[in-house]
Amino acid sequence: MQNSSQTSRSSPTAADLIVRGKRVITPAGERAAAIRVRGGVVAAISGFDEIVPGATVHEAGDFVLMPGVVDTHVHINEPGRTEWEGFSTATRAAAAGGVTTLIEMPLNSIPATTTAAALREKLAAAAGKLWVDAGFWGGVVPGSSGQLQPLWDAGVFGFKCFLVPSGVNEFAHVTEGDLRLALPKLAALGAPLLAHAELPEPIEKAVASLAKTASPRKYATWLAARPPEAENDAVALLLRLGGEFGAWIHIVHVSSADALALLRCAKAAGGAVTAETCPHYLTFAAEEITDGATEFKCAPPIRELQNREKLWHGLGDGTLDFIATDHSPCPPAMKLPEEGDFLRAWGGIASLQLSLPAVWTEARARGYAVTHLAKWLCEGPARLAGLAGRKGTIAVGCDADFVIWDPEAKFQVEPAQLHHRHKATPYAGRELWGRVETTFLRGRKIFERGELSAGPLGHVLHRGAV
Repeated sequence: MQNSSQTSRSSPTAADLIVRGKRVITPAGERAAAIRVRGGVVAAISGFDEIVPGATVHEAGDFVLMPGVVDTHVHINEPGRTEWEGFSTATRAAAAGGVTTLIEMPLNSIPATTTAAALREKLAAAAGKLWVDAGFWGGVVPGSSGQLQPLWDAGVFGFKCFLVPSGVNEFAHVTEGDLRLALPKLAALGAPLLAHAELPEPIEKAVASLAKTASPRKYATWLAARPPEAENDAVALLLRLGGEFGAWIHIVHVSSADALALLRCAKAAGGAVTAETCPHYLTFAAEEITDGATEFKCAPPIRELQNREKLWHGLGDGTLDFIATDHSPCPPAMKLPEEGDFLRAWGGIASLQLSLPAVWTEARARGYAVTHLAKWLCEGPARLAGLAGRKGTIAVGCDADFVIWDPEAKFQVEPAQLHHRHKATPYAGRELWGRVETTFLRGRKIFERGELSAGPLGHVLHRGAV
């Protein structure tokens, strides 16, 4: 596999590109600076006026110059369900949204990435189609514990499991017994287990207790069918098993604010625990979702406004480590737009291109700064994937992945401007702050002012490559 870090590190006095701005976000904070790039890598960070003769200079001006966004929760679905999304469309959307690195989930492709052979098929499908750098998670399903080492050796960044049916037959959910087989091996590898934390039993009980008159067109019906207890109980189980086996547990897409207390306790006890939430849980609220609006359906569900504010508090105090999209598109017909049936429609939200402005819109309203976005959208995800020092920060030796964006620009989401294969999204028509102006991947401009400006230059990332 290729790896973006395989570019040469050269003299910090040399530069073939300088990107400079008055609002550059580095690990030390916001400052005016000139970033010298050599061979696709940050060679030096100097004062704004320190320009190397002969270098090409790109001016960011008063816009924010931030590390390229790292999204570690993306469903691309190729091969096998390319009509749902695909590497070309997904990574074009990523580039347009300032995302320069993504880690792709082991489902809903066919085959699912649960064997090294399946990973090879995925790599073949991705060849020549990546507009940004991409790595891959492996999958944990019943009976797959013998495949963990081969997948790890093949370069996956960690492993994903579901504790509840995933919605596709190729990726079965695991039980506690399956986890007891897998977790000792993952602990020995030092690999994170990313878990969709919902248990079937509370969901089955909730569905059985729905009133016969409950309308499937009402969002309240879907919310009642997916109670917070299913998520809270799953988080508790995962944290208990993680502590027992000394394994790294990462809870994906936290939607229940009740689970925050469990995460705080586990972290305080010194457990290897991380957690993410998603833009849609931080943006929308159940009370605002109208009848039949199945574009909002996801699992776990978008919960109430009060719950949303508690998630923001958990993000602000560090209980939640970062934000990832869980970009999970499907053909529009699978959302049953005519029927508006929340119980039968496919669950998943397409948002890869919109994560930065969606998060900024809500963050700025709560008094957060652009430096918070760099931690939540760049640094945190890079740490989960083991890419710190290569991705997610603007620092000497890191890949020259940048997004330049205007935090004061307001725009309305027009589906036709999205590069996802399908345009159905709950963000359609919504006004957001923070327009992406330019995206650089390893020092190459790949997007500028609404246009993709280079070919598919992305590399496949391989865990552990140097």
